[in-house]
Amino acid sequence: MANRDPTAFLVEEYEEICKKDFDWKLRNLEGPSQPRAKVDGKEVLMFCSNNYLGLSKHPKMKEAAIKATEKYGVGSGSVRPIAGNLDLHIELEEKVAKFKGVESALVYMSGFATNQGLLAQLAGKGDIIISDELNHGSIIDGVRLTKADKAIYKHNDVGDLEKVLKEADKKYKKILVCTDGVFSMDGDISPLDKILPLAQEFGAMVYVDDAHGEGVLGRDYSGKGIVEHYGLEGKIHIEMGTFSKAFGVVGGYASGVKSLRNYALNKSRSWLLSGTHNAGTTAACIAAIEVLETEPHHVKNLWDNTKYFKKELQSLGFDIGDSYTPITPAMCGESSKAKALSNRLWELGVFALPIVFPMVARDKARIRNMIMANMTKDDLNDALAAYEKAGKELKII
Repeated sequence: MANRDPTAFLVEEYEEICKKDFDWKLRNLEGPSQPRAKVDGKEVLMFCSNNYLGLSKHPKMKEAAIKATEKYGVGSGSVRPIAGNLDLHIELEEKVAKFKGVESALVYMSGFATNQGLLAQLAGKGDIIISDELNHGSIIDGVRLTKADKAIYKHNDVGDLEKVLKEADKKYKKILVCTDGVFSMDGDISPLDKILPLAQEFGAMVYVDDAHGEGVLGRDYSGKGIVEHYGLEGKIHIEMGTFSKAFGVVGGYASGVKSLRNYALNKSRSWLLSGTHNAGTTAACIAAIEVLETEPHHVKNLWDNTKYFKKELQSLGFDIGDSYTPITPAMCGESSKAKALSNRLWELGVFALPIVFPMVARDKARIRNMIMANMTKDDLNDALAAYEKAGKELKII
C-alpha cells in the first residue's frame, strides 16, 4: 500500500500508553546518586536508587577509575573476542570468581545482557526451562529466545516446583530451574536451600539471578549474596550478578565452573558481539569488590538502616508485604493511591517511585523504597515523617 504510514504505530501505541497512564516520566539526576540528591533542580531524599552501599562515590573506586583511564584511555577498540580483551577484564573475572568461591566467571556489559545472552544458549529443542512466576524481565526475555519449552511455577512455591519437575522429568532431556535470588518488587528471597536438593533429585541445573542479593546478603556482612546466605557455595550451577546495584558501577557476570565460562564465551552472542567495558569502569568494579572485602561496615550499615526503616514504617501503619531485604514496599493497593502517594512524597522532598499494574497485580500497587547504607538517622526520620503526613492525608494509614 503506497499510502501506508510506516511509523504511525509509534504515535498510536505511545498515545495508548499515555491514556492508561503507563508511560514513564523521566526525572533528571543532577549529580551523584546519594541519600540527599539533586533531582530536577530540587534536593530530595533518594529512596529509589539501587546504590545500596553508596559505593558509586567511594574514593577508592573513583581513584581506580581515573588511574585506569589515564593508562588505557576511554575505550578498548573492539569486542573482547577480537582485540578488546584487556588484562583488567581478566583480573576482574578472577576477582569475581574468588569473591563468589567458584572456579571462574565471565563479565558481560550488563546484568540484562547476561540473562538474555546466556539463558538463550543453555537450553534448546527437547529441553525445558522452569521459571519462578515473578522472575525479572531479563530472565523472561532470555527464556523467550530459546527453542526450549517453558514452564512456570508459583512464586517461591517449592511444592508447585516439584509438580512441574515431575512432569518435566518424563519428557525432557535437559531441565533448567531459574529463579531470582532477591525479588526486585517485593524484596523477598528465593528458598534456594529447598530448590537445590529438589533440582538435584531430578538432575536439573539451577540458575540464580543474584542481582539484588550481592552486596546485601551473606554471612557476617560479607555481601557475597544469597548462595553464601544459605551456605551453598560451589553447589549452585550458575550464579548471575550485576555491578550496577550494590557494587555501584555497571556490568553483569555469570559465575560457576570453568566449563561454564568456556561455553558462554563461545556461544553467548550478547557477550561475543557487544563492545567491552572501558578500563575505568572495569577498574572501578575491581575496586568495588576490594572495598566489600575490606570494609564490611557498609553492609552492616545497610542492614541497620533497613531494620530501622522497616520497623518504623510498620509502626506508622504501613504494610511492607513479605520483604526480607532493603527493598521495602509501602503497599497501597490501588494504582491511583500509589501514584498519589509518590507525588505527595515528592512534594515533601522524598523521591520514591510507585510500582503499579502491569508491573505488579492490579491490587498490589506500592511505593518501592530502596534503603542505602550511607543514609543517616536524620535522612530516615525525615522520610518517615513525610510518609506519615502523606499516608494520613491520603487515608492509606
